[in-house]
Amino acid sequence: MLETIKNAWKVADLRKKILFTLFIILIFRIGSVIPVPFIDVAQLRSSMSGTENQLFSYLSILTGGGLEYGAIFAMSVTPYINSSIIMQLLAVAIPYLERLSKEGEEGQKKIAQYTRYATIILGLIQGTAYFFYLKGSGFLTVRGTGARWFAGFVIVLCFTAGSALVMWLGEQIDVKGIGNGISMLLFAGIISRAPQAAAGLWAWLGMPGARGKIVAIVTVLLFLIIVAFIVWMTNAERRIPVMYAKRVVGNKMYGGQNSHIPIKVNMSGVMPIIFASSILMVPTMILSFMTDKTTSFAKILNLFSVRGAFYAVIYFIMIIGFAYFYTTIQFNPVEMANNLRRNGGSVPGIRPGKPTSDFIQKILSRITLMGALFLSVIAILPIFLAMIGEGEFASISIGGTSVLILVGVALDTVQNLESQMMMRHYKGFLD
Repeated sequence: MLETIKNAWKVADLRKKILFTLFIILIFRIGSVIPVPFIDVAQLRSSMSGTENQLFSYLSILTGGGLEYGAIFAMSVTPYINSSIIMQLLAVAIPYLERLSKEGEEGQKKIAQYTRYATIILGLIQGTAYFFYLKGSGFLTVRGTGARWFAGFVIVLCFTAGSALVMWLGEQIDVKGIGNGISMLLFAGIISRAPQAAAGLWAWLGMPGARGKIVAIVTVLLFLIIVAFIVWMTNAERRIPVMYAKRVVGNKMYGGQNSHIPIKVNMSGVMPIIFASSILMVPTMILSFMTDKTTSFAKILNLFSVRGAFYAVIYFIMIIGFAYFYTTIQFNPVEMANNLRRNGGSVPGIRPGKPTSDFIQKILSRITLMGALFLSVIAILPIFLAMIGEGEFASISIGGTSVLILVGVALDTVQNLESQMMMRHYKGFLD
């Protein structure tokens, strides 16, 4: 990875893209600590630093701390990610969007435009919900009904504008930077919490006795093992062998080659975790707005506590379900089998047509199960560690998803740089 970045830095064009990407990330981080008016930031940060505020602690990690500052970029990339998820789901349910997704570049441009509109709407909704949380918790610096509603208008407007600006910054990285813009901003937000995590480990090391040192060492070892495991599983793939028949076209012979269809074990990436966590946030969010938490309904919602066993079990099941769903909407075995037949290819020992599609479907089901179990274990392992450790591992109880995102974005970025260097190499060779 470091060698790839070093080689990319030697190329003038790529160096400009890297510097531009770093500049955009700097703007993003500055906007994540500039608070909007009328918010008592000190009281808000003090409230969110408590372990009991699990929902906003989780959201604060994904927003790079912008939420606890009441910052302009408090919503960060979450509205865009949620709108992208919604558009993917609607592309399956609405024929018009399904046709657009198959129309090539022009169709993708229209879907991207609809995604932007959805981002603004979701940013407005989430900003409004956050304002009511601030208002209900007494985190506003103004008093009086009229002043509060004016403050609400300004706060919601700032949050919505911040969501739109974050989306634009991500698109600029795609156009003028090294690509993978929204993921890079999400990566920057999560990695910004590293100093805080390092300070927590240093505090454990400085505690008298051996208990703190053991906790710190175990945490670091688990982190390294999880990273290595994620890298291994992310690069793992199942290769379906394909043999192409020989064809004579004019005076030339084509085909007669052996190839393969690579199917990644974790083909859905981190999307199933985002799907599941977005849905499981709803009960906790409703509970946070309830004044009376002693009712039966509140007790039911309390079962979805981020560090509870019930939450972990439901989380595990939903990740597996969404992994299969995401694979279903992204891969069509029948279409893959038809493409093989049209190009004169076949899987050795499998007849073309329906037997080939059934074989590919069987492989996809097995691979998807392995990938789903991998995602589920990574997501819930820190939660169980926090439960078993009686508080020692509470700081990493929601860190599995963050590590998975960090490693995934890092690997994608390295692959983007390698592909761009490869393109420039071939271009110079042809020139």
